[in-house]
Amino acid sequence: MSPSNPSDRRESQPLRPTTKVLTQGFDPTLSVGSARPAVFRSSTYVFPTPEAAERAFDISSGRAQISEGEGTDLIYSRFNHPNAQILQDQIVNLEADATAALAFNSGTAAIMTSLLTFLRPGQSVVYTIPIYGGTQHFIQDHLEKWGITGIPVFGWRGDLIASAIASAPNLGAVLLETPANPTLIMTDIREVCANVGALKIAKGETRPLVMVDNTMLGPAFQHPLSLGADLVMYSGTKYLSGLSDMLAGVVLAKDASLIKKIAPKRSLFGTILQPDECWMLTGRLPTVELRMNRQSKNAQRIAEELAEHPKAERVYYPTLFSDPDQKRIYRAQCDHPGAMFSLELKGGKAAAFDFLRHLQIAMNAVSLGGVETLACHPKTTTHSGFTEEEFAQAGVTDGLVRVSVGIEHWRDLLSDFEQALDAI
Repeated sequence: MSPSNPSDRRESQPLRPTTKVLTQGFDPTLSVGSARPAVFRSSTYVFPTPEAAERAFDISSGRAQISEGEGTDLIYSRFNHPNAQILQDQIVNLEADATAALAFNSGTAAIMTSLLTFLRPGQSVVYTIPIYGGTQHFIQDHLEKWGITGIPVFGWRGDLIASAIASAPNLGAVLLETPANPTLIMTDIREVCANVGALKIAKGETRPLVMVDNTMLGPAFQHPLSLGADLVMYSGTKYLSGLSDMLAGVVLAKDASLIKKIAPKRSLFGTILQPDECWMLTGRLPTVELRMNRQSKNAQRIAEELAEHPKAERVYYPTLFSDPDQKRIYRAQCDHPGAMFSLELKGGKAAAFDFLRHLQIAMNAVSLGGVETLACHPKTTTHSGFTEEEFAQAGVTDGLVRVSVGIEHWRDLLSDFEQALDAI
């Protein structure tokens, strides 16, 4: 029996994401043969002909559609630039079922630009709570002033979400954050998409979009596009970057036409990610899965140990869910539990502050997803703009501490948490 041809084997076995992100989406000939992308800091680009300039502006403005196999000339770095294109071409390899992406200068910019692209005055948006505080206040304090109604629904109540989707007036979008920040509550993405798909859409109306903020688990551990979502959004500041030294955001879609609709708004608002940050983020994509796996393993070991500590009222973490529905959702749509957990401490705010004050390795700082371990008190920091009713709805209490676990040795981190708890 003759040995198989290696090229035949390559054709029959699709490359995996961790390989594709290193081998696709970048042409070394465009960077003078460099094995890794260069940085292109130009603000403007030269056209070969006046006709090419006209064509580029027609495509950029949406007056013309790009033909199959046609390349687009660069115009101005507020619209697009080589480093953004390289980043976008490479990051689609990490997000399951994505075909197109856009890079933004923050996660909030990615969410805002996407919502403003598809929502119109008179429409409504159903969104899960708890949700990132900036997202909630954008909906409440900005969109509602422009005639777009926000409808908050508990993320763990599938029945209430289904009811809200069915009854929302002129529904334009459903926005999910799962797991939720900071309680790790999960929403059934597939079920939400099925409820949206079951809506009877009037002639001339478009089906509401399902958007998922996948910052907490993606792209390594949760794949919303594969579950039926239309758009998946990230704060690239977090796990995608992983070093707590830059701001970034990304939006990806299975249907590339959705990305084409968002792109002109990004150009208008000037929310594109700058060349240097695109270059930095591109270089970190190959290590996203490596870092997230290490962080998730660390977090699971620590959370399950701390759940037994006498000064911890409760630990919020996917492997510690007691609710049957939450267990089902976690098993159905997550590959691993992730690197975030929250501690509900006995003794309220005083205990939480004592705990944070005595940490020696973990740092008292907001944000998450970096290689270093961070801890914060959500009620007085990340979610401090909430009303008391919103705090109660979100489960953000005086004694809650949120932890983002890094890549340090888990035993060192566990010892640090235990001594800080003992010091309360």
